Amino acid sequence: MPKIALIVKTLISSLCFLCLSIAAFSQPNTPPDTTAQVLSLDQCVAYALKHEPMINMAIINVAIVRATNAINTSGWLPQVNVTGSLTHYNTLPTSFFNDSGKLTQEKTGIVNTVTPTLGVTQTIFNPALLYAVKAAPLYVKQAQQITDSTKIEIIDAVSKSFYSLLNTLEQINILKEDTARLNKNVSDTYHQYVGGIVDKSDYDEAVISLNNSLFTLRQATESVRPQYAQLKQVMGFPPLQQFNVLYDTLQMNSDMAFDTTQNLTFEKRIEYQYLQTTKQLQLQTVNYYRHAWLPTVGAFFNYEDEFESNTFGNLFSQGYPFSYEGLSVTFPIFTGFARTNNLKKARLQYDLLDWSEVELKSQIWNDYTTAMSNYRSNLYNVTVSQENVGLAKETYDIVQLQYLQGIVPYLNVITAETNLITSELTYETSIFQVLSSKIDLEKAMGIITVNPQ
Repeated sequence: MPKIALIVKTLISSLCFLCLSIAAFSQPNTPPDTTAQVLSLDQCVAYALKHEPMINMAIINVAIVRATNAINTSGWLPQVNVTGSLTHYNTLPTSFFNDSGKLTQEKTGIVNTVTPTLGVTQTIFNPALLYAVKAAPLYVKQAQQITDSTKIEIIDAVSKSFYSLLNTLEQINILKEDTARLNKNVSDTYHQYVGGIVDKSDYDEAVISLNNSLFTLRQATESVRPQYAQLKQVMGFPPLQQFNVLYDTLQMNSDMAFDTTQNLTFEKRIEYQYLQTTKQLQLQTVNYYRHAWLPTVGAFFNYEDEFESNTFGNLFSQGYPFSYEGLSVTFPIFTGFARTNNLKKARLQYDLLDWSEVELKSQIWNDYTTAMSNYRSNLYNVTVSQENVGLAKETYDIVQLQYLQGIVPYLNVITAETNLITSELTYETSIFQVLSSKIDLEKAMGIITVNPQ
């Protein structure tokens, strides 16, 4: 008997130690570390939208696109260049002239010549530059849509990681209550066994149930750390810094609601918006090749100051400036059918985008119907599992009382306890499944807000 009592004391001590080790996760709205910052879901999302690497990379890409557009359209501004040349004749060139009917040759020219030139060109019309101007805002719009798509993915990932962590924390609370009940069962069964009311098998079953519950509780407790790491990763939060999650159970219950009568609008999906922008860009490409036969027209002005001398010492003693301006026109006559083939290729690429739109609409519809089905199914599961929790608690209380009175065997208590813990865990899990499926539904319908709060 003393050995059995020692076992009971050891189990109780282990339970108390384990409960103390996970006390940090025991109560919602109670931060486990008062020195760490506390973040709600909205705050986690807001943090991620500012610090997550992929979002910041997308924002930088928008700036890169703007800089690229400025480069591509810079040709409309005057282009100013300064050039220079230095010429030294080892042998002066020979000139021929007629002297009284006799052809005479003579070395002419200056041995050293320096000619600095200031040149200014101004594009008046250029089909390529015209295309660059029209396409520039579309490229910026496209880059911004990529950024918005990245934000939506981050909101989705942060929300689901947050809910997954909360689900584990709530399961820990339930499992702690379960171990407390089972610990009491061990104590009650032990006293009944000592009193000769039940045999040792009942006591053994009680200890086995408690051990299993402690093992499950330990597993859930150990899984909290990697789930925090996952949440930090999708938030872009420093790995070595700590924070605690803050949530309101009543608020979460109200957040499960969603108006399922809303109609799906393809235009709200960021993927559809991006495809439309891509089609507009491709249409600009078609128009560019359609008008690529137009000439390139430009104006130019050159100012030169020529310095000449037969000796380097006197090279810059006298300058001979001159200037001129004019117009230049380049008209493509024949390009080896490159323009017509490029135009044909651009039109075919536009046709591909039309088929891509058909495929995208089918995919969006599939996403929507799947997300709606999952949301409704999970929402129904919450109602059923909540009812099961009430019934399981009532059944357990009755069976436990009957067991203490010697009416039913301990196997009934085990069954009732298993049903109770299963229904409680199922209920908590169903809540977070609804919240996650709501995120999927909002994403499928294109109604997730991407602006930071």
